[in-house]
Amino acid sequence: MDLPVMPPVKPMLAKAVKKIPPGMQYEAKWDGFRAIVHRDGDELVIGSRTGKPLTRYFPELVTELLANLPDRCVVDGEIVIAHEGRLDFDRLTERIHPADSRVRMLAGRTPASFIAFDVLAFGDKALLDTPLSDRRAVLTEALAGARPPIHLAPATTDAALAQEWFEQYEGAGLDGIIAKPLDLPYRPDARLMFKVKHERTADVVVAGYRLHKSGPVVGSLLLGLYDRSGALQHVGVCAAFSMKRREELVEELEPLRMDTPEGHPWAAWAEEGAHDSARLPGAPSRWSGKKDLSWVALRPERVVEVAYDHMEGDRFRHTAQFRRWRPDRDPSDCGYAQLEEPLRYDLSEVLSGPGR
Repeated sequence: MDLPVMPPVKPMLAKAVKKIPPGMQYEAKWDGFRAIVHRDGDELVIGSRTGKPLTRYFPELVTELLANLPDRCVVDGEIVIAHEGRLDFDRLTERIHPADSRVRMLAGRTPASFIAFDVLAFGDKALLDTPLSDRRAVLTEALAGARPPIHLAPATTDAALAQEWFEQYEGAGLDGIIAKPLDLPYRPDARLMFKVKHERTADVVVAGYRLHKSGPVVGSLLLGLYDRSGALQHVGVCAAFSMKRREELVEELEPLRMDTPEGHPWAAWAEEGAHDSARLPGAPSRWSGKKDLSWVALRPERVVEVAYDHMEGDRFRHTAQFRRWRPDRDPSDCGYAQLEEPLRYDLSEVLSGPGR
């Protein structure tokens, strides 16, 4: 491979803002695996956000990218998997598997798509210093003949339309809007774009915590919601505390600490097969590797209000943010019914929208 921009390359990133900024190019924020594709003739490498290759996990995309991309290019985009008209991150994570046979089986069962939204090189020319508006024109022309599952990400300079996308597209599993200055060069690993994400709040039960890697202080709170059957399901964690606050939380939660997990709703967390029938903390994961997933059990008697962006199935998609304790709330009232569900919106409508 001999391209003007060689792998590995870390993608340009975005910083969070509260509102959609004016005077920019706007795109949907895709919820998948960020990927930079290098193609030189028959050679193709799919690089992850960290620079490590993803190529072996998406053999079906290799074939489609070779059929749809120009012979020599470097393209930035997102790998996604759709299910029943919306993005499905759980099915996407299943693809990161050591067994090639399973990867290929899943490639046939739940094939992935690639959403292209930037170009770093075209032919023999590097485009890193080229303004975004010009790079977008190059990308649009380069993918004019592309067919699914390779897509050009819809884009607009109309802030009012971007606001509509922000409100509608969540129903298809997307999680916000990306705003890019029109004169922005491409700067790998720099947070020069802007992202506006949804934020909602929920009252959840604190049923345990994990220790921080630095010592005997709280690393993250384990959160639960009651389902219709009355079972407390593990829905995620709340983290990002200052060290002083981590120390204070140990003292605050000490009265709820259980000497053993016996009698706790998640007492079976370490038993083989327990995670097949319930959502419990400490589930085995290809992402956690050998990470210590043990935790301190607490009597589920305290309620906390947390902020979250969106749900992935029956859990928080990302780490929730602590807002305040809710001593006025009864833990038994903290169920899934309180969660706001976005109106459904078919993913095909997103991909056929303006700017395609």
